[in-house]
Amino acid sequence: MKLWSGSFSVETNKQANDFQSSIHFDSRMYREDIEGSKAHAAMLASADIISNSAADEIISELDRILADIESGKVTFTSDNEDIHMNIESLLTERIGQNGKRLHTARSRNDQVAVDLRMYIKREISEICGGLKSLIEAITDTASNHLETIMPGYTHLQRAQPITFAHHIMAYAEMFFRDYERLADCYTRTDVSPLGSCALATTTYQIDRNMTASSLGFSTISRNSLDAVSDRDFVIELASALSIIMMHLSRICEEIILWSSHEFSFISLDESFSTGSSIMPQKKNPDVAELIRGKAGRVYGNLMGILTVMKSLPLAYNKDMQEDKECIFDSIDTVKQCLSVFVPMFLGIVVNKSKMYNAAAEGFLNATDCADYLTRKGAPFRDAYTVTGSIIKYCTEKGLKIEDLDISELKSFSPLFDEDIYASLDLLDCVKQRNAPGGPAPECVLSHIEWMKKQLDQIEN
Repeated sequence: MKLWSGSFSVETNKQANDFQSSIHFDSRMYREDIEGSKAHAAMLASADIISNSAADEIISELDRILADIESGKVTFTSDNEDIHMNIESLLTERIGQNGKRLHTARSRNDQVAVDLRMYIKREISEICGGLKSLIEAITDTASNHLETIMPGYTHLQRAQPITFAHHIMAYAEMFFRDYERLADCYTRTDVSPLGSCALATTTYQIDRNMTASSLGFSTISRNSLDAVSDRDFVIELASALSIIMMHLSRICEEIILWSSHEFSFISLDESFSTGSSIMPQKKNPDVAELIRGKAGRVYGNLMGILTVMKSLPLAYNKDMQEDKECIFDSIDTVKQCLSVFVPMFLGIVVNKSKMYNAAAEGFLNATDCADYLTRKGAPFRDAYTVTGSIIKYCTEKGLKIEDLDISELKSFSPLFDEDIYASLDLLDCVKQRNAPGGPAPECVLSHIEWMKKQLDQIEN
């Protein structure tokens, strides 16, 4: 029998019942639903709305139901539609009249909102832990490659020499911003809607602050209509997760490129690669490719939630049930991607000579040549033009700038002297780029130390 059956004279159509049932996906919030119900029962007793003995019986039986669920003794049913009605029906079946008292001064509208907020808070904390592990993996790897020269790129064209440490620390910055975004999202999720009821609170003298505090919320919602119809926190999380996947996709794209024969900058551990069913020589970066592909899935979930919410009037509408499958899938996908990416990344073998040789080709020290002339007194634009002429000459001869003897260089500018060769050395080029945020080993080391300090301040 449905909990609302008192005013209905006809049973719900089976197809309609199955269509609107959400138990197959919202059952994962059973723990939050029970915690919320226990806090609500304790508050009702504290406010003398139900007796202490009734609250004690409700709370004790909810603890037993939780244990039974986690031991596999409970089978949820679509006849009870969602996790809230499944647990309440089970409670009433077991303890009778007192079970029916639990829903006093509460609606499924504020119940689902509080469950979802509690669930998302827990998941945000877990994802933040995954991001911390990823940033630690990056900083540990970067520490070993402070002088590993590689090409820096713009437009996927070799541009200037940097180090592998500098390159991957760019991703540490991205993932740290992701951590900060999630922390901000957590703050806006950490608001208790319980007590808002269906849309207009209740005539009972409830204590909303008591339930908020016992459930670990920092504050309560200020408007009951907004409280039951707000899914901004879901959308914000879906957006933050999409950005995480964008960053994972970018670094996976580089791993895929770097592990190709054309680059050969890195080699992936075989345990995170696959072979071909027909080509025995293949070593495919399937894990990185799948992470890259799953970014589209998470983006789709964000668009799905935005589209569901875009024209809903206040307050609660059944459309909002569609938020859960989207956000649950995004959460699961990001957690899975983080858990597999970290060991894959730590298993990468860096081919230092390939990286260096790639940086030695393509005149990556051209800007340093121009800077040399500028330091000698030439205006930068003149120095730029002279260096361009040198590059044209070297291209025709199949030479590097540093292959030219001093007399050849002086034919382009009298400002050249023997010290030019030190300025053209790739490692020296990198070391000279010691402005804050630059690729010089001392700068990258400072960045790594700062990042590790931030991670040390994060509570596990």
